[in-house]
Amino acid sequence: MTLPWAPADLGVDIAPLRTPGDDHRYTLDIPRHWDFLFPSGGVVTSAALRAAEHAIGDPSYRLVSATAMFCEPIHAGAVAIDVEILRAGGAAVQTRTHLRTPGQAGAQVIATFGRDRAGPDIRGAAMPDVPPPDRCPDLLADDGKNPHLKARFFANVDVRLACGARFWTPDFTAGPARYARWFRYRCPQRDTAGRFDRLALAPIADTMPAALTHAVGPGPYRFHAPSLDLTVHVVDDTEREWVLVSAYARRARAGWAIGEAELWDDTGRLLAFASQAMYIRSISGDPPVRDATEMT
Repeated sequence: MTLPWAPADLGVDIAPLRTPGDDHRYTLDIPRHWDFLFPSGGVVTSAALRAAEHAIGDPSYRLVSATAMFCEPIHAGAVAIDVEILRAGGAAVQTRTHLRTPGQAGAQVIATFGRDRAGPDIRGAAMPDVPPPDRCPDLLADDGKNPHLKARFFANVDVRLACGARFWTPDFTAGPARYARWFRYRCPQRDTAGRFDRLALAPIADTMPAALTHAVGPGPYRFHAPSLDLTVHVVDDTEREWVLVSAYARRARAGWAIGEAELWDDTGRLLAFASQAMYIRSISGDPPVRDATEMT
């Protein structure tokens, strides 16, 4: 792996600075460490959620669900973050966080933070049948054309290909609208109890466009897929480092697409479910028409 950037620490990069005298207003300088074209929408979501955590001020409330709406691209640099506590109850606290640069609409993040409670323990989803990380190829290997090596985001994670093809290679053929990758932060992300930090799930969940690329297949068509929104539901914890992001692009049409992803640890524990809508920005070539359902 030959990346020109040193790995960044997500926990450091999303740590907000509280405005003196105001427990609900923060500032943050978003670095370029997490860029695709702009800073990752997942990282922007995590930054807003970290500010909400600070405003709640009680670590017994932990992230359960969050939905981010990206009204405008968030550029690297100074941003203001305002947190509103919508409801504070014994079991849950609900928040709305506005992250923006001056004069912009920025991003709005609605979230629920909850305490563990007594209830049923039901497993309704099965982990995809994929090899463990140590048996999967390194997706950041430099073969001279690997697009992952052009995005600063990937300097911060180890990535292994669990299901799918290397879509930049000459032998690539169109496949199902699914793509699964193992992710591991190069600077481990832990909460105060030593568990994988729930707020570190959003950045790796926000990698769903690869499933659409896999279905589009080879050819002259190229596109970007900026996030319009991102929803993450967190259901369990892990102390493991590797997280499988199994992504599925359900539909792309008329310049828009929807995707979803399950996030699993390497013991088969479902950690979270994510979904998003994407804006398809064509770069070159003619958009293909393809039925990928027959490939599943």
